[in-house]
Formats: sequence, C-alpha cells, structure tokens
Amino acid sequence: MSSTSVPATDESAGGASPPAAGRRTAWAEGLDELRAAATTEPGRLRVIGAVLALLVVLFGAATAWQVADRAAAADDVVERSQPLTTDAASIYRSLADADTTAAAGFLAGAKESRATRERYAADISTASALLVKAAAHSSGPDGTGAQIAKLNSGLPRYTGLVETARANNRQGLPLGGAYLRYANEQMRTELLPAARALYDAETDRLTADYGAAGARPWHAVAAGVVALGALGWAQRRHYRRTNRVFNRGLLAATAASAVVLMWLVAAHTVARTGLTGSYEHGARSLRVLNEARIDALQARGDENLTLVARGAVLTHGRQDFYEAAFRSRMTDLAGGDGPGAAPAPGAASAKGRLGAALALADDEAGRRPVRAALTGLRQWRARHGEARTADEKGDYPQALAKVIGTDGSTGQSFDRVAAGLQQALAHEQAEFRSAADAGRGALDGLVAGAGVLASAAAVAAVLGIGRRLAEYR
Repeated sequence: MSSTSVPATDESAGGASPPAAGRRTAWAEGLDELRAAATTEPGRLRVIGAVLALLVVLFGAATAWQVADRAAAADDVVERSQPLTTDAASIYRSLADADTTAAAGFLAGAKESRATRERYAADISTASALLVKAAAHSSGPDGTGAQIAKLNSGLPRYTGLVETARANNRQGLPLGGAYLRYANEQMRTELLPAARALYDAETDRLTADYGAAGARPWHAVAAGVVALGALGWAQRRHYRRTNRVFNRGLLAATAASAVVLMWLVAAHTVARTGLTGSYEHGARSLRVLNEARIDALQARGDENLTLVARGAVLTHGRQDFYEAAFRSRMTDLAGGDGPGAAPAPGAASAKGRLGAALALADDEAGRRPVRAALTGLRQWRARHGEARTADEKGDYPQALAKVIGTDGSTGQSFDRVAAGLQQALAHEQAEFRSAADAGRGALDGLVAGAGVLASAAAVAAVLGIGRRLAEYR
C-alpha cells in the first residue's frame, strides 16, 4: 500500500510562519502614525516643541563644554605654565650666576669673601631645589624629563670641578685655573644648553595653553545662533497662525538663550583681551628680560675667565675665546658691533635684548629699570675697555682691580645691570598676573549660568508650546 508524503510546513519544522502578504512591521506602522500625527496641528506643535527644547539644551551643553575647556587652559596659564616657565628661567639664571660667582671667587683667591661663597652655594641650592620641583611636574613626552635628568647628573660633576679648582687655587697651584676652565666648559656645553632646552619646552607649553585659552568658541556660538533662529521662526509661525504677538513661554526661552549668547561673547572677549594683554605686556617681556639677565651673567663670567685663562683658550681665529664670547654677549644685550658701540643715552638698539625689553614695556614703571640697566651696561663696556687695556699692557693687578675691585670696577656696573633687570622682571611679573587674573576671571560662573539658563529656556519653550496645545483639547 503506497503512502503519499506530505511536505513539512515551516510550523511542523519548528520555524515561525512568515508574515502574511501585505502585513507591515511595527516599526513601519509607528512611522506611519508619526507622519499622520505630524499632518495635524497638535502633532506639528509637539515636534516643534521637542526640537526647540533639544536645540536650546545643545546650545547650553556646547557653551558649558567650550567655556570649561578655555577656563581650564586659562588656569593652566596662571597657575602652571607660567610659574614653571619662571622656574625654568630661574634654573638657567642660577646656573649661570653660579658659574660667574665661581670665577669671581677664583680671581679673588685667598681674598674671596664669605658673601661670594654663600652666593655660589645659594645658586647651586636654588637650582637643585627647582630641578626637584620641575621633575615633579614633568609630563615626560615633551622632553623635559630628559633635560632634567641631564642637569641632575651633570650638576654634581660641575660642583666637584669647582671645588677642586678652589682647593688648588688656595694652595697657589696653577692647575686650579685648568679645573675652573673645565668646569666652565661643562657649564657652557652641557648644563646651560640643557637648562635652555628645559626653558624652551616650558615656554612652548605656555604658548600652547595661551592658544587653548584664547580659542574662539565657534561651536557654542553656532549652536546659539541656530537655537535663537529656531525660536524666532516658531514665534513668527505662532503669530501668523493665531495673530497673537507674544507667546510667553517662547519669549522667555528666547530671552534666556539670548542672555547666554551675549554672556558667552562678552566673557570670551574680555577673557581673550586680558590673556592677550598678559602675553603681550607680561609673558613676552618676561622672556626677553630673562634672556637679557642670563646674557649679562654669562658676559660677566666670560669677563672673569678672560683673566683666569690669560689667553690659554683661543678661538679658531686665534682670538681670546672668553673675550670674544664677552663681546658677543654685549652685542646681544645692547646691539652694536663692539664694546665701544654703546647706544646713545636714553636709547637702545632695536637688535639688542634691552632695546626689545624697552620697546615691550608699556608704562614708565617698566621702562625706568630697563633704562637703568642700559646706563649700567654702557658704563660696564667702558670700564671693561679700560681693564683690557691694562691687561694688554701687562698690568695684571690694575686689570684685576678694574674687574673685581671695590671702586669703579666692572663688577659694580654688572651689579647695576642685574639690579635693573631684576626690578623690571618683578614689575612685568606683576603686570602679567594682573592681566591674566582679569582675563580668566571673566569666565567665572559662565559654565553654571549657561547650564541653568539653557535648562530654563528648554522648559519655557515646552511650556509655551504646551499652552498652544491646550487650545486643541
């Protein structure tokens, strides 16, 4: 007896039956319902209310986000980048001053004063302490860590050479001068370049923070313009359909959004102006003045070593190495071509660091100490010329008195230059802090204010639309 096989259906196989022909999914039916609702005035109003609330909330969020980023960058400028840049400059200055002081003490020999020894020790202590602080704030990838490690390893070797030079000098051994030259060479070729690289890295970080703090909040402004435009369109639509001039909810939302946008623009403008002022009349001046002070210190060290080396170290052109370096530093400081090329009284070469510092100073309190430094520099150059003349004639005692003596020496002129630069640095530091604090203070409260006002605007927009919807019930 034959049997007829019946094909198994999907259900007998345990599978689900396919949707019947023409049957639609829940998602498609939901979209149809939304389209149908949007064709009615109540449906359109619901969509408009949701879009308005979303746009206003996005505007508030964009404002809070971009202002928070710029406020954080402004805080970094004042509390982190600029102080670290100042510390890096102080490390550079302390090392250069230690080298200069060591050479001055060596020239004095047995007559080296206690003040000179204490100044050298203070410079080394300051540099060491600031290196510890810099290491604690080093981020590694920017290269500061490598420079700090180089300074930490090289500084003990330098101080060891200086102490050996001093010990030989006290015994009257000529070998002391050689050790001092070795110490100066290490300072010149290893320590100071590493300190300069550290200073440059911190300056670059300060510049980057300035850029982040002053960046324009275009996303927030664009979101605000779009939100206000949408609110304006909704109110115009309301007027054309109802002939009512105002909808209180939409009007309140518009006013709150406008306040946030105006606050954002005004606060950013004030903050940018303050930060720009702190850079142009503070940070830039501080950099030039720091470099001028370091040049002065290194020039003083070269001047001292000219008498220590007595022509033992020459350039490729067979000139005294330290005298040539001194002339180069003086040119960097005041411009001109040589020791006799000092600027006229009250003037400074635009090519010199002191001339640049004078041009950047924006008030008399900042210009006065720079002019005093220029006066001291001209006197220093003149006295240095007298010392060189005496040394070239073989009158070493007279040359030595002209360099480290207590009456009419180049040391006194150098002290006058250093004092003027220190006073100018203190003034410009105060100018920087004042302008930067004013700039970052303009952003205070804006993040929280934008959040509160945007939330209020979103609620007001929904309530305004809700009032119109109530008329259809």
